[in-house]
Amino acid sequence: MVIPAHGGQDRLDLTLAALAAQTYPDHLMEVVVVDDGSEPPIRLPEIRPVNTRVVRAGDGWGISNAVNTGAKAADGEIIQRLDSDMVACREHIEALARWHHVTDYLVTIGMKKFVDAPPVTPNEVYRAGHLGELFDLDAAVPSSTEATIAKTDGLRKSRNPYHVCTGPTFALPREIFHAVGGLDPNVARGEDTEFSYRLAMHGVVFVPDMDAQAVHLGLPAQRRDKERAVRAVEPYLAHRIPLRRDLRKDPGRRWLVPYVEIVLDVTDTSESVVRQAVAAALGGKLQDVAVTLVGPWSLLDSSRRFALSDPCFELRLMRDLFAHDERIRLIDEAAPTPAPAPFRYRGPVDVALHRVTLERMIESVQKDLTGVLVVDLPDGRTARLERTSALGRAVLLADPGDDLDEIIETTHGVRHEPPDRFWPAPPPKQPEPVTIPAPVTVSVEPNERTLLRRLKSALRPN
Repeated sequence: MVIPAHGGQDRLDLTLAALAAQTYPDHLMEVVVVDDGSEPPIRLPEIRPVNTRVVRAGDGWGISNAVNTGAKAADGEIIQRLDSDMVACREHIEALARWHHVTDYLVTIGMKKFVDAPPVTPNEVYRAGHLGELFDLDAAVPSSTEATIAKTDGLRKSRNPYHVCTGPTFALPREIFHAVGGLDPNVARGEDTEFSYRLAMHGVVFVPDMDAQAVHLGLPAQRRDKERAVRAVEPYLAHRIPLRRDLRKDPGRRWLVPYVEIVLDVTDTSESVVRQAVAAALGGKLQDVAVTLVGPWSLLDSSRRFALSDPCFELRLMRDLFAHDERIRLIDEAAPTPAPAPFRYRGPVDVALHRVTLERMIESVQKDLTGVLVVDLPDGRTARLERTSALGRAVLLADPGDDLDEIIETTHGVRHEPPDRFWPAPPPKQPEPVTIPAPVTVSVEPNERTLLRRLKSALRPN
């Protein structure tokens, strides 16, 4: 259990009192309270879980840094995040933890309601059988996540379930927390949503549990100034969550995380073919892309002079040509997944993308959330668009040597399509117009006419 805290000692006391009364076994629960620069420093109250300690936040400040500090200090296999101004029901921890005894790729999400904090004591919280004894739940402001969960059949029909994992109460395996890099301290607003998006790209399954109820002491900040609260978070999400297409409408912009990673294997390929492929990739209708050129770049020794007879001539030429374009990466081997980019395209380098290829492939897989779209090219080769979340799920489920496509076929589906829609045929070439020359008119000068008459007269028979 990780609880970031900046001041608010009175409310933290209520949070810890509720945790001391949990049905989950004491000896299996550890509580790490992270003091994020509180003055006076956070102290532990009398009513608290048995294994509770305070650690000071390390370098930096803010919720993300505090949660990361607590996760590093924690010893448990499951990281449970809880805010320091929340009072959880007795069954809260048990409800979220029980799922993690079944499998290791889940993120469990608790529920919350907002209430005006009444004058209750830690002892009253500790002794209460349920939250309704302490708070007027009928007057509480429900979180929007509960309505979303209800509308999507417990997230089963949700296209982007990470939206409801907003931070104040969720639990996930420690290994997954660190695998995605924890929370991003550079995200000052919407850090929970951005973290949950990266979890989705990693392939986790989000599981809400309605038994994990809690109240948040105080109304949400958005109710005070919703317009500014929404605007403040938009820049962070626009750069880091490419699926928010509504936030990426400015033409000509470059974003921190691309929408599609285009992976081309350029091994033993001429520079002219690669140049054409890169130009097509960057010049398509969908501009929100990055290009990864996979090849034996590590063979290039920068200490050697670039001789015209160099056996790696083409490779060196490509490196010098593309090395300074921030949209192009040169790597020896592609990563298992393109996370955090939500899609990856792979295809033959000598089959240049059509201007509409990527846009139409994404449009196709978004209709039914297919995991992989395979386009069967006429020469027997294939091009494919991979959904990162599906690929990440397959990596989590796979044993060494497993075929990832077989796993994706089960979890998300693999679909084959012909190339016509994605590489539309160019319009037929129109014949060149035939120009019929105008008749040539010969002009004759007057004295030339006189000479012509005399010649005809001389030739006329007598």
